[in-house]
Amino acid sequence: MASTDTKAKTDDLAGLEAGLDALDAVEIRRTPVREVLFRKVLPPVLAVTLVLAGWQVLVSAGVTDEAKLPPLSAVGDSLADMWLKGTLFEVIWTSVSRGLLGFLLALAIGTPLGLLVARVRFVRAAIGPILSGLQSLPSVAWVPPAVLWFGLNDAMMFTVILLGAVPSIANGLVAGVDQVPPLFLRAGRTLGATGIRGVWHVVMPAALPGYLAGLKQGWAFSWRSLMAAEIIASSPDLGLGLGQLLENGRNNIDLPGVFLAIILILVVGIAIDLLIFSPVERWVLRSRGLLARS
Repeated sequence: MASTDTKAKTDDLAGLEAGLDALDAVEIRRTPVREVLFRKVLPPVLAVTLVLAGWQVLVSAGVTDEAKLPPLSAVGDSLADMWLKGTLFEVIWTSVSRGLLGFLLALAIGTPLGLLVARVRFVRAAIGPILSGLQSLPSVAWVPPAVLWFGLNDAMMFTVILLGAVPSIANGLVAGVDQVPPLFLRAGRTLGATGIRGVWHVVMPAALPGYLAGLKQGWAFSWRSLMAAEIIASSPDLGLGLGQLLENGRNNIDLPGVFLAIILILVVGIAIDLLIFSPVERWVLRSRGLLARS
């Protein structure tokens, strides 16, 4: 009888272990390309198609005046004209290169600043509220003083980008560090991960999801800040970027050109998110077992 009870307990324990193993095991498989296209690409394409169709219906039905909403054909003509002149990619690259370089500078400044605020209590009390206030300040407010400080040049552009993006990156990292379980920090100290080693091996990996959210927001602020600077501070020395293209359309009362600039700004913002931040975010979630399929 005792042997039967022992065997039953052993079977129960084995079943429990198998169940726990099943819970721990995360099925990771590569999603077929066709499924990726169907689930990731098709929905936004359909949404854009519906918006464009609604746009064309409003114009064709005369619901709105063409002086307020140009037909798609006029916007397409503006796009074709820039393509034939060879200025389309030059305009896009002028803004994208500035935006990415400004974002990298903001990353280099915002990351150590965020760690300092998160880990040093006095620094958090001193400048934490200032960072939150700067994050809520519209980026366009920095354009006039930046022009007065540096003039109409790239230094002015990068200053506006930094003042808009650094607070978001720093606050995102602070939020990520605040969410690190204290047990992780104690375990790291027990294993000798203190100081810089503790930050590199324990704090940063554990805070990565919040930090990544801050990076995405930082890029959004970088792009918005750059567009505000290009719209307000126009100069031949700065080259023609997307923001200046938008302002030129307004000055020339070229509504199709205005809508083309808006569409290009939107497309670039979406493309950066889909090509850079979304893959990194999926990798972080997958590495933590929070995303079963790629």
